[in-house]
Amino acid sequence: LEGKCLVVCDSSPSADGAITSSLGISVRSGSAKVAFSATRSTNHEPSEMSNRTMTIYFDQVLVNIGNHFDLTSSIFVAPRKGIYSFSFHVVKVYNRQTIQVSLMQNGYPVISAFAGDQDVTREAASNGVLLHMEREDKVHLKLERGNLMGGWKYSTFSGFLVFPL
Repeated sequence: LEGKCLVVCDSSPSADGAITSSLGISVRSGSAKVAFSATRSTNHEPSEMSNRTMTIYFDQVLVNIGNHFDLTSSIFVAPRKGIYSFSFHVVKVYNRQTIQVSLMQNGYPVISAFAGDQDVTREAASNGVLLHMEREDKVHLKLERGNLMGGWKYSTFSGFLVFPL
């Protein structure tokens, strides 16, 4: 059989998207699912934060397939190179206030959302983007200015792997 390869598979998929054969060899599928969605249930007011980076922290995860969103740090870490989709929605707490939120990739702002109507109390800001990410790239939200409303889970952050590269 010189120059030929014969593969015999007796495998079963595991919960993390890897395939483990009867020989104990594990192969991770390129199409393993990655998705998260998090909410914030309390207001986010910088004066009450001990956090100088202005990272927006979330306190409830609705979906975390693959466990790549860390609730404690509120940072998503890409498990593989690929195209990822991210979206966020935030609501300001007070009128006569401006809010600005940026989606940060590896510490640099990629997109922002802004709400600044001085006569409206509960104004919302949203944005979404597709990003080319390398393995271990990090994404989080940063509050550039203002105070966010959190009650009733008005502030959300979601993302998923569109396809691996």
